[in-house]
Amino acid sequence: MMNFSFFFMVTLGSVICQTVILPSFSWFSQCFDILIILVLYLSLTYSRYGAVIAIVVIGGIMDSISGVPFFLHIFSYLWIFLIVQLFKQLVFQRSVVFMMVVSLIAVTIQQCLILFSVFIEQGQQGVFNLDFTLILRQVFWAVLFVPPGVWALNVLRQNYFYAIRQFRRELARKYRG
Repeated sequence: MMNFSFFFMVTLGSVICQTVILPSFSWFSQCFDILIILVLYLSLTYSRYGAVIAIVVIGGIMDSISGVPFFLHIFSYLWIFLIVQLFKQLVFQRSVVFMMVVSLIAVTIQQCLILFSVFIEQGQQGVFNLDFTLILRQVFWAVLFVPPGVWALNVLRQNYFYAIRQFRRELARKYRG
């Protein structure tokens, strides 16, 4: 239950930040999908069906409120989950290089799916009209900010659990007598 409440609050905060707060800044066009941080954290921490369900729900929320074709976020988040699960078996997952590579792959997957959806919608001309330097900048910023974001999410989760345990102890001490 504590995991659910934590991830619910983080998901809600991330969605609000990405859809309401960040668009008001001029540098928002440089920003990658910040929910990738949450998806990577879930993928690195959990490997059960609950993580898949949570990722599908997060993707469904983003598909519902964004203007991209439906299932784009769900599909990209599930691919990220699958690739991280594969990498977890092959590589030591606590290294900085691993996090940077996984971040690069995660954002590249999402950008490729966006390119594919533009190609399906508008054809070759639509793909050639895209700003590829923007795509490269988003990948660059993701490689820089996703690993610290995953680390910060881990610290936030540990502090959240510590605060909940302290609150429970305080309540038990107060009402048990």
